[in-house]
Amino acid sequence: MPAYERQISGGTAPRRALSRALLFALLCSTALVAETGSAAAFEIFGIKLWGSKDEDADIVDPLRYAVTIEAPDADKDLAEKLENASALKADEEHPVSGSLGLLAKARSDREQLVAALYADARYEGVVTITIQGRPLDDLPPDAEFSGPQPTPVVINIAAGPKFTLGNIRLKGDAAGLASADFGLIAGGDASSGAVLKAEAAIVRALKQEGRPLAKVTGREIVAEHAGSTLDVTLTVAAGPVAGYGDTTVEGTEKVNRDFTEYMTGLKRGRQYSPDEIDDARDRLLGLEVFNSVTVKEADALDAEGNIPIGVQVSERKPRYFGIGGSFSNTEGLGLEGYWGHRNLFGRAEKLRIDGKISGIGSNDLTQLNYNAGVMFEKPGVVGPASKFIASVNTVLEHPDAYDHFSVKGSTGLSYELDKKQTVSAQVALDYSRIHDAFGKHTYLIASIPLQYVYDNRDNKLNATRGFRVLAYAEPSYDILSGAAFVKLKGEGSAYQSLDSASKFVFAERVAIGSIIGAGLQDVPADRRFYSGGGGSVRGYAYQGIGPKDSNEEPIGGLSFFETSVEMRIAVTDKIGVVPFVDAGTVSTRQVPDFSDMKVGAGVGLRYLTAFGPLRIDAAVPLNRGPDDPHFGIYAGIGQAF
Repeated sequence: MPAYERQISGGTAPRRALSRALLFALLCSTALVAETGSAAAFEIFGIKLWGSKDEDADIVDPLRYAVTIEAPDADKDLAEKLENASALKADEEHPVSGSLGLLAKARSDREQLVAALYADARYEGVVTITIQGRPLDDLPPDAEFSGPQPTPVVINIAAGPKFTLGNIRLKGDAAGLASADFGLIAGGDASSGAVLKAEAAIVRALKQEGRPLAKVTGREIVAEHAGSTLDVTLTVAAGPVAGYGDTTVEGTEKVNRDFTEYMTGLKRGRQYSPDEIDDARDRLLGLEVFNSVTVKEADALDAEGNIPIGVQVSERKPRYFGIGGSFSNTEGLGLEGYWGHRNLFGRAEKLRIDGKISGIGSNDLTQLNYNAGVMFEKPGVVGPASKFIASVNTVLEHPDAYDHFSVKGSTGLSYELDKKQTVSAQVALDYSRIHDAFGKHTYLIASIPLQYVYDNRDNKLNATRGFRVLAYAEPSYDILSGAAFVKLKGEGSAYQSLDSASKFVFAERVAIGSIIGAGLQDVPADRRFYSGGGGSVRGYAYQGIGPKDSNEEPIGGLSFFETSVEMRIAVTDKIGVVPFVDAGTVSTRQVPDFSDMKVGAGVGLRYLTAFGPLRIDAAVPLNRGPDDPHFGIYAGIGQAF
């Protein structure tokens, strides 16, 4: 599977012989993605593979300390939150720079711990810090901590009672709004986060009326200690309705500045919308040429009554390369590499060159699979939400079902209807030579792939909520034989977190497809449906499910159905365990045969990284046939779906 590449704010407040195969699988699941620049430290499963070994060597006058946190009236959940909020505790293994460094860290820690108490609606909480037995407030600015190290630091926290909301008043231009619509309800959540979230929601509601200058002008928050309630009074000024003024871009170097402004899609004079501001930022980040993007309204309207927009960007290095790998005991080892340029001509044009070799270990050396391609992409061709794509790919592969050589070229457009919906259309021409159970064939297929995707997942690499739906249709015509057919496919995946911390995530996938208009022999073998392997039904061989010839080799089908369910369980912040069940069927008819389902089950291990989870899955076939493997081991990058 490919290796993947891949930026939050705050405010003040009153945070898989078996043993050999397993080791090999782990090594093959590791990927490297790099850009031009210095090497950084890389760590996996707690083992540092490269990078600096001594992170503390440059600290001047190192002073080591030991922290004890005492919170006798805090429950387990609050105690964990407080410990996580303490920088003294988080950095305990690293020395500070002298006594002054310890003092500064302690004072900052006290503020963070008070903020953590407020975030749990504990407005009577008191944080006391002592260093070598002396209270922090009694220590002079130039205090020195001599004696044996580590220096003892004690943090005592009296959490106090949990407050609830009391009287709520919205004043000014928010007077007509219902506070309950924003979560401000008497007796409700009085945490600082809830109050700040409500403030932001009120301002957002007014901005969605086209008022870019809406803001909170007054805030009166009173803690009534007698009743443990928090009275909140907010005064809001809406400001006038306005359109967009000039958009000013700063920070561009190699990316064209006018193009950057165009890609925001903020047309001068059109009524302001905070959603469009968010879309502009996401669209610029989606160009993959910027490390960071800030889109901000000015503090005042211009002379024409419009709101000027400022865009601040920081560019990424344009060139990148990467290597990746996958492994299974049924499919062997796959290796791939790629090189790319993100900004070829200054307008975020992308060029990417990929190469892949697979079947290592499972195929003879003369029967390895090769895949190479070049892709060009140009955004903004018919509006900021559009993208032109052109590609050329060549394939030489030898799966059990067929031998296949092809050269394929395609070009087309994709268009974002909104942040969740994308449509695309292409024109493709594919020359191929295939040797399968029906003999040797040469094809020249012209096709028009059409696709619609709806995706509202919270995280594309490791979703915990939301779903994704894909609908695909590809009308195809063989210029050499005159055969015509349409390939149809639908796929959906859903994700549901079962707890607030997303430690238990239920995931499900369903896919179905059919080829209509031609018989099985008239459809090229590489365009038929197959099932089985790490990307579909685990526990079975690659393409091992479905109809077979007299030699028990797969021939593919005109329809298929697959489904998978997983329970993704987070053991730690980095490590997860995933029990799963997969099922699938392939039929020579145009409708799937649900009476001939193959089922596999197993368990997987996940290790979370910035470029997606490293995955090792082990599965067994539950209704194994005579030619099916006894088990399957799969390793790669990214979730199974």
